[in-house]
Formats: sequence, C-alpha cells, structure tokens
Amino acid sequence: MTALLEVEDLRVAYGKIEAVKGISFSIEQGQIVTLIGTNGAGKSTTLRTISGLLKPAGGTVRFNGERIDGTAANKIVGMGLAHSPEGRRIFARMSIEENLQLGAFLRRDPAGIQADMDRAYTLFPILGERRKQAAGTLSGGEQQMLAMGRALMSQPKLLMLDEPSMGLSPIMMQKIMSTIVELRDQGMTILLVEQNAQAALSLADRGHVMEIGKISLSGTGADLLHDESVRKAYLGED
Repeated sequence: MTALLEVEDLRVAYGKIEAVKGISFSIEQGQIVTLIGTNGAGKSTTLRTISGLLKPAGGTVRFNGERIDGTAANKIVGMGLAHSPEGRRIFARMSIEENLQLGAFLRRDPAGIQADMDRAYTLFPILGERRKQAAGTLSGGEQQMLAMGRALMSQPKLLMLDEPSMGLSPIMMQKIMSTIVELRDQGMTILLVEQNAQAALSLADRGHVMEIGKISLSGTGADLLHDESVRKAYLGED
C-alpha cells in the first residue's frame, strides 16, 4: 500500500542552525502516528515544514503520491492536509462559528460547510452551545476543541495535531485524546506531536522518538510504550 504521507531525509534549518537533520518516516491511510521527544527536538518544525509554513533545506515530502515540499501552505490545505498548530492560534475576538467558517476558507459548497460545522458541534457539543460566543472567552480545553474543529472544516485526508494536550487538565486531556481515537475510527489519518508520551503512545499505531533533530527510535506505539529507554526518558520511570 502506498503511504498517504512520505517524509524522506527531511532537513530544516533556521539560518545556520539545522533543526531537523535528515529524518524519514511514513504514514498509512487510517493510522495514528506520533512524534514524541523533548522541547527542541524538532517535532513542531517537522509539522510546520510538512504543512508548508517552512521551506526545507533538503529532502522530500510526498502527500497522496504528490511531492509537496516547498508548496504554498494554502495549496497544501486544498490538497487535504490540515494543521492544528501548537498554542491553538484561534481568533480570540471572533465567534466560535466564525472561527470554524475560517477553516473552510477554500471551500465553495455552503451545504457541505454547514454539514461539517454540524459535525464539529456533534464532536464537541460545548462549541455548539456557545457558537456565538467570542472564542477568546473559552477555556484552554475548549479552545483546543475549536482549533481541532477548525482544522476539520477543510475536510482533510490527514490531520496534524501539534501538542493538543498542552496546558489542559487531566479530564480535558482525556477528552481530547478520546476524540482523536474517535476521528481515527471514522477514517481520519492523524500525525500527532505530543509531549505526553504515555497518552500519545497508548493510542498510536506507530511512534517515532525525536532527539536533537533526528529520529532515534521507531516502532509500534505499544512497543515504544514498553521500551526501557523510552520509559526512563519520557515516562518518568527509573
């Protein structure tokens, strides 16, 4: 089976500093794949490069069989790849409904847009209850729901989530993680960057450990969850 996303020897630099140093991985249709690692490992930089926000210094990125490295970010969204960024980046003064509508900015199918908005409200009922409320008045967890809902409005084939549990309470984090599994069960392919290694590996089909710009270890989520070096480094176990 051809991978939905193929990253090969990807290198990304900020000036003379190489943040991503030749990484390779792939994602099959319907999988959850996670990148774990400490701050500064290059995880977010990898996502930003795949989504077209950064230009690579080398290597290739193929999405659905088509090379996309160096392609404009809006074109990549139109091809079916959505990125929910670290820090959520919602538009605080706009309503929940307006934020969701912005996620569909490339679409020209009003009925389909409304159907997907209703789907977002079904997935996250609290958003539907407060749809006219300013997004900046939401809690951190509710803003994360909105960021995910906005990304889904572009009808992606691949959803990239950058640190969706950051700063959330345990209960809200569990809600976000269970929603990720629900989306996968509905057929969504997901690339997850997450500092909570326990949560990420527990639901991932495959995982990759990043250290200082390189992938140091790869395997199934279950294998990495039980790997002694991963447990010591990322799960806080001796």
